[in-house]
Amino acid sequence: MDNRGYSLQIVRANEQADPSSIGVLLGRACIKKDIPVAEVATFFGVSRMTIYSWFSGAGKPRKLMEEKIRAVLDKLGDA
Repeated sequence: MDNRGYSLQIVRANEQADPSSIGVLLGRACIKKDIPVAEVATFFGVSRMTIYSWFSGAGKPRKLMEEKIRAVLDKLGDA
């Protein structure tokens, strides 16, 4: 798999994470579309570490953020 700038560690963590987590789904879409973590973090107003946590399934976005994430996934075609 071409990891497009994402470390192999985060790609593997995302692949192994629970796909029922909206943060993991966001990670899959961003990895697939090569959207930089810094851009995602800025858009959501959180740190890059928070985004990595969501992508790996180690952390979950707050409920208020889920609607915004769903809108992004819809726009990316990965909902």
